Amino acid sequence: MRTNAVHLARCLLIGAILIMATSLSAGSGLYSFTLISIDGKPAPLADYKGKVILIVNVASRCGYTPQYSALEATYEKYKDRGFVILGFPANNFGAQEPGTNEEIKTFCSRKYNVTFPMYSKISVKGADQAPLYSYLTKDTGAGISGEIQWNFTKFLVDRNGNVVQRFEPAITPDSSQITGAIEKQLQ
Repeated sequence: MRTNAVHLARCLLIGAILIMATSLSAGSGLYSFTLISIDGKPAPLADYKGKVILIVNVASRCGYTPQYSALEATYEKYKDRGFVILGFPANNFGAQEPGTNEEIKTFCSRKYNVTFPMYSKISVKGADQAPLYSYLTKDTGAGISGEIQWNFTKFLVDRNGNVVQRFEPAITPDSSQITGAIEKQLQ
């Protein structure tokens, strides 16, 4: 009888350890981040589990700002297949995003009819870099990590939360390079 009790205790202990390990790994990576939406509400990235994600640092007064049109068109084209774009306004480059969150939201909706999720303004580099961008630029591996050089840098994330590709600002969201990568992830 005592042997059965010891065996049961060991099984329970091993089970508890496995559950804790799974919980720890589930809490790491992209889905562990919760940021504030442009409307001021907590918006966990875990809400996008199972979707293909394009993360973009955006700005309203940049030479690349017209990419909002291509971002919206790309979002509209693929959103029904499990794709989402997440916009992160940042004022790190040439003070090209000086507005408040409300001003940014109004600009994006009026000028570019943006309907994809937008987040509150953050910092994508420097001492005040947002933890999400610290993760994207330091913990994602060769060919993806590295300091953000300018507005409209894009990160493609697969359905499992793995950052699989990075696109520099000059590569437009509707380019065959980006749409081909999105389509590959949506298969």
